[in-house]
Amino acid sequence: MFIESRLTQNGLRQCLRVAGGGALGFVISQLMGWNYGVFFTVFPMFLLGMVPILNGHIIRQFLANVSLNVLEVSLVVGLLKHMPVIMTLVVLAMFLFRFNLMAKGPLFLFGANGVLTLSILLHFASYPSVDLSDLLACNLVASGLAVFIAMLMHTLFPDVEARKPPPRAAKPASQIRHETLIGALTATLSFVVFQVFDFQGSLSAQMATILVLFALGYSGAKVSAAKRAVGTLLGCNLALLMQLLLYTQSHHFLLVMLLYWLGLMLFAREHIIEGAGSGIGFGGLTTLGILFGQSLGPQQDLVYSALYRFSSMSVALTLTLLVMACLHFLLNRWEPTRLTT
Repeated sequence: MFIESRLTQNGLRQCLRVAGGGALGFVISQLMGWNYGVFFTVFPMFLLGMVPILNGHIIRQFLANVSLNVLEVSLVVGLLKHMPVIMTLVVLAMFLFRFNLMAKGPLFLFGANGVLTLSILLHFASYPSVDLSDLLACNLVASGLAVFIAMLMHTLFPDVEARKPPPRAAKPASQIRHETLIGALTATLSFVVFQVFDFQGSLSAQMATILVLFALGYSGAKVSAAKRAVGTLLGCNLALLMQLLLYTQSHHFLLVMLLYWLGLMLFAREHIIEGAGSGIGFGGLTTLGILFGQSLGPQQDLVYSALYRFSSMSVALTLTLLVMACLHFLLNRWEPTRLTT
């Protein structure tokens, strides 16, 4: 009754879809023993949480982006890995293309998913021990599975009422250029930092620096970063609580799954109530997904991973906001990229 008093019927159905999809992706990846479990946990959350509906246009955007990502990463890493300057310029061009689509609006999902997936793939591909073909194959399988899971969840928990399309506001060209440049330059700098320094296990921090860019501007990123930090802190604390509750029973996979699904339900509920793209709820969802999905099995210790991820994420978000503040100031001094009041 408490959930229903705060959520609409459509909101409750979406909450069940997000939690069910994230849990199902984790279960399948664990049972199949697939590598890069973070793909299988985060992709369903992204597809079910970022957009409340599912249609052919959304599926085509999602799958087209996956195909393009695989081609881009194969060429960039395979051909330019030993030419870091040229590689960085090509990555900047890829980010510029996607943030421009996000700023314009109609293909926001294509651009956002591209930015996030490219960052994850380039992060993993930077390690010499990683098999690039296995990485890209897992990304393809996880993306196809995410679409299947999304279709299944929408079949099991369909909306009760038809949703109204979000209003689209016309943006001046200077604002589109401002949002494109501030997002692409910050994402590229994040790429360079995580390529130069060997931050083992820092995927959560890099994802945090990318997800706050979905706000498309410094003002929105400040709010998003604060919410992201709170969500990550809550997600880490919940993971620690799960570890404490399981204690010596962590080998029982059904118990792990039950607690994981309940955690996803809590954060999915908060995500729907917020009505925001990457806030407290989505931050908690992705934190749990990374902790359980990134080479962490049911019997492994989450304590160190949770504490490390929160501390690294806090530092990464602080530095990201400082960079965005500088870029915001510089771009506003140039007429073609100045934000209108």
